[in-house]
Amino acid sequence: MIITVTLNAAIDRTLTVPIFQVGHRHRSSDVVVLAGGKGINIARALKRLDVPVVATGLAGGRTGMRVVEELTGEAILNDFVRIGGDSRTSTLVIDPTSGAHTEVYEWGPRVTEAELGMLMDKLRYLARGADVVVFAGSLPRGVDEGFYADAIKDVARRGVDVVLDTEGDPLRRGLEAEPWLVTPNQREAEQLVGQELFDDDDFMMALDGIAELGARNVLITLDTGCYALLREDRRTKRFRASAPHLEPISVVGAGDTLLAQWLAARGEGADHEDALRLAVGAGTASVLEVGAGRFDPAEARRLAATVELLELEHVG
Repeated sequence: MIITVTLNAAIDRTLTVPIFQVGHRHRSSDVVVLAGGKGINIARALKRLDVPVVATGLAGGRTGMRVVEELTGEAILNDFVRIGGDSRTSTLVIDPTSGAHTEVYEWGPRVTEAELGMLMDKLRYLARGADVVVFAGSLPRGVDEGFYADAIKDVARRGVDVVLDTEGDPLRRGLEAEPWLVTPNQREAEQLVGQELFDDDDFMMALDGIAELGARNVLITLDTGCYALLREDRRTKRFRASAPHLEPISVVGAGDTLLAQWLAARGEGADHEDALRLAVGAGTASVLEVGAGRFDPAEARRLAATVELLELEHVG
């Protein structure tokens, strides 16, 4: 069982607008509306992989009701804390003619200490039957940037593996709580280590640096695959996994799908190498569909067979 935690849940509206231009009037050729937020995206991908998952977090107002309704409609088990503020709506505009996408995110609700307390009580209950808890996404207004660090310590004390997928100071402070896995994208990893990353040596430095900050395992996701530092027993391995090139329809949520498939594969006993191939295959398959966390598992397996995997070794 995997629990995903989304503090800043949303209704995600994705509009397909050919030849999109700022300042002009357009008609969308297609609209997709889904419950969203990184934890929810991960839960959706896990559901497609037939992995037992429960999505929890904070949901408020009419938008929060819509989030819960959408999840229930997708048969994704969910148990959200209802809060006073209205959950956010996020809008993504995809231009299929140029491949560009434009994102507009609302701030989301302010959250009280009492509401966070109710969430932690619920999470302690749910964690009793969980193997992994995933904290994912931004923090709502009013939530201290050390929230994830405190929550990770609380959950990890109960013998559960904890994954953290966020950015900025909440990520940096969360690393101090020594999560089992962190999954920054390239930009987020560059912010952590204080420099741009270009080649294998740069990424190996970043993997080691993030591990030294507290993470036991690290996945740095890219548009072209991922870099990984993975520990098992007393061995530490570093990998580069490169995806086949595809013309993407939407890259939003590809990292969430990659993480979901990696967790699913490891939960089924796959070794690091096979889990990485499957994960990158799933992340790549997800760019062929509109809507984060949506992908064809059969296409993902086909793409996984084409993923190039290289174990990286320090020179000198």
